[in-house]
Amino acid sequence: MKILLLEDEYALRISIKEFLEDIGYTVECFMDGFEAYSAIHEKTYELLLLDVNVPSMSGFSLLENLRKDEIKIPTIFLTSMTDISNVKKGYERGCCDYIRKPFDLEELELRINQAYKSFYTDDSDLIDLGYDTFFNMTKEQLLINNEEIILRKTEKDLLKVLIKNKNAVVSVEMFQDAVWGEYVEPATIRVQLKNLRQKLPDGIITNRRSLGYIIERK
Repeated sequence: MKILLLEDEYALRISIKEFLEDIGYTVECFMDGFEAYSAIHEKTYELLLLDVNVPSMSGFSLLENLRKDEIKIPTIFLTSMTDISNVKKGYERGCCDYIRKPFDLEELELRINQAYKSFYTDDSDLIDLGYDTFFNMTKEQLLINNEEIILRKTEKDLLKVLIKNKNAVVSVEMFQDAVWGEYVEPATIRVQLKNLRQKLPDGIITNRRSLGYIIERK
């Protein structure tokens, strides 16, 4: 899971990053709200950890702007605020959870796992892609006409990125960042996407020339 952490307190930021990376997560850190907001538009993150009182743009404003932009990513606020009105404000802006400082890092791990599971598999593990095609996000299983189609790991990862960004164009750069985490030749990414599309019915993944790829579903 790739996580964006917005926290301007150095010691806490480093502590959270090291803990989460030790248990297998990828974490990108920001101290400035506007810089974090810009990064979310450029890269793919599966969960946001947002401090509220940070420079340039508060965590509340950042999430509110993301919702206006129709970008939905599970979000946990990290804050020392205790007033119930602030808690209410966070949930009104669309957060999944709200954890007060100081907190135990193992508790944070539990909150992250719960937020991720609830956000991506709350209604059903099965994502309807149309054309009698379903993808189980938990089991990473592709079903077409009730028959399992075997996908390679990279193909599964590419499909999950498209599903999590449903109705939004995913650029080659976004795939590179979310799946490989480092520079990969664009031609290699396009070959992998071609292989994935060949295993799916026509029309599920659409290529937007010079922009990227998209799954369009209501």
